Amino acid sequence: MTQNMWARPVATIAEVARAAGVSRATVSRVMNGRDTVDATLATRVREVAEQLHYRPSNVARSLSLGRTNTVAVVVPDLANPMFQQVLRGVAGAAGEAGYRVLVADTSESETDEHAVVLDARMRCDALVLVSSRLPEAELRMLLAEVGPVVVVNREPDGRTPTLTIDYRSGIEDIVDHLLGLGHRHLLYLAGPPASASHEARLQALRAAAARRESVRLSERATGASVESGYEAAADVLASRATAVIAYNDLVAFGLLARLNELGVAVPADISVTGFDDIELARFAVPSLTTATVPQLELGRQAWQHLRTLVDGDGGLDPTPPPIRPVLAVRASTGPVPPAARPLRVATDEQGVLVPQIDRTTWRIADGVAHLDGRTGDARIPLAGYESGERMPTVHSPRPHLHPVYSAAGTALTETSPVDHRHHYGVSMALPVVNGTSYWGGRTFLRDEGPTLLPNHGCQQSTGLGLVDDGSTLVDDVVWRDEHGDVLLVEDRRISTGRLAGGTGWSLRWASVLHASTQDLRLESPGTNGRPNAGYGGLFWRLPAADSTVVLGEGLVGESAVHGSSSPWVAFVQRRDTGTTTLLLVQDPHDVRPWFVRVQEYVGAGPALAWDRPLAIARGDRFAVRLAAVVVDRALDGDEAAALAADEVRQLAGEVRA
Repeated sequence: MTQNMWARPVATIAEVARAAGVSRATVSRVMNGRDTVDATLATRVREVAEQLHYRPSNVARSLSLGRTNTVAVVVPDLANPMFQQVLRGVAGAAGEAGYRVLVADTSESETDEHAVVLDARMRCDALVLVSSRLPEAELRMLLAEVGPVVVVNREPDGRTPTLTIDYRSGIEDIVDHLLGLGHRHLLYLAGPPASASHEARLQALRAAAARRESVRLSERATGASVESGYEAAADVLASRATAVIAYNDLVAFGLLARLNELGVAVPADISVTGFDDIELARFAVPSLTTATVPQLELGRQAWQHLRTLVDGDGGLDPTPPPIRPVLAVRASTGPVPPAARPLRVATDEQGVLVPQIDRTTWRIADGVAHLDGRTGDARIPLAGYESGERMPTVHSPRPHLHPVYSAAGTALTETSPVDHRHHYGVSMALPVVNGTSYWGGRTFLRDEGPTLLPNHGCQQSTGLGLVDDGSTLVDDVVWRDEHGDVLLVEDRRISTGRLAGGTGWSLRWASVLHASTQDLRLESPGTNGRPNAGYGGLFWRLPAADSTVVLGEGLVGESAVHGSSSPWVAFVQRRDTGTTTLLLVQDPHDVRPWFVRVQEYVGAGPALAWDRPLAIARGDRFAVRLAAVVVDRALDGDEAAALAADEVRQLAGEVRA
């Protein structure tokens, strides 16, 4: 037999004992960290052990100490990133305490789980059981056999330390979000029947639907994997639901992939949400709206409870309060498709059916503002105002209006579209303020062109409120630069009203920028060498339509309106479901060149720095005002001018006030 010449001989405990002149029992006590050996003697034993490259046997140590310093984590599916993150949390915290982790996967098998748990417990000191698929009675019998044990994601029994998720609140947040977007027919893609979290989510959904007469809930048995979501796409489309709530993010991923292959636009044709917020959720296409569960923290908390059981310390509440998920709103959800929205109409003198609005009011719920129109006792969602705090840093996070729709339900804003991910509904978006971007995406550099720089600031909403009997939303906005320092503060007011005769509604945005900390210099690509690219200010991003025509005062078309100083612009967008017109009106005391796009995408806003920078001295203020009028019928130039004149008078009155 050939011996490996590089192999280092392994010393035995007997050899260490002889070399140190002590008994094997003394070597064992020293190597196991016991303090019953004289310090000088213990030092000599460790030095000899190091010289002889002696390493104690883990098996022998376990037999000696009666413990393995190993804990087991049992999960139903190790391929699920949710369980991977919980495992990472346990392993990281346990490793800090000198413990190792054994992992066991039950492959979603209720039949095999009992045996897997017993086998894992025999090999370690304690275990964490995650999302057990066992029936309640069998689970409780098993827990009595395998302690110390901590359970994650089941209802507590009052005896076994249990970490639970408040699925009810997570589902309620998702439902409220979808209802705020106008959805009324929801489809649940159900998880594994044996999953307690599936059952909790399903019951929460049924309860949420039962409390709302206008909501219809459909259900489809699906599963927990990407494949199951992919295979569900045909049934999803056949259901005619406008929004899907997937059991978890993996199911949502599969559905998104298949819908993309079928040419179904998300969220324009259908909205999709997940649950858990695994790491890949924000990288999906489109990024996934989901409920965030703190998976890593779950694992760390599980270890803390397990450690107290193993050490016999006690002190932790065996039934801590449920962990509440946090809704992460991303690009996979949007306004209900126009064809799915009920049209609320009345008849005018010519017998033409037109949408009617009696009044408009803002309301604030859980820090989010919603604008409602009223037709008798019926509520028509017209707009939402989001904080933007979950926007990616590279998009320059900012509060913005989205969704916005006409009285008939036609979408008038788009958020984070594929062509420009950093466009978000209606917002104050400025390419450069003192070197910081509040526009998002690439920054235009002279002689270099659009360049992605780490110079993105953020606008923080610090105080939402309502005035004027709910017709006006106020917000205190702090603008921070890329370092987090305050650059300026803004007083923001967004007021609304109905048009005469109730045939549409209006919105007026007024912002006052305070140069409270320093002189301000507002720039744009137009001020840095890119012709006709002076965008920046109040910017409205619209969705595409079957046809879009832009009008100005005596002007028709993008080339005519872009760069003009028309007091107003009107977008007439035609769709299969009808015609919707959006009219934008400038502050009559500060008419600026329009930045307008129709061909590449649809959007517009008066430019604050069209071809030269705008300076605001420290201590000064600068006002930005824009009005919008929304009607569900086509307008010609004369009608648009008449509507604009009314709004000009309103804006002029606000300036004098």
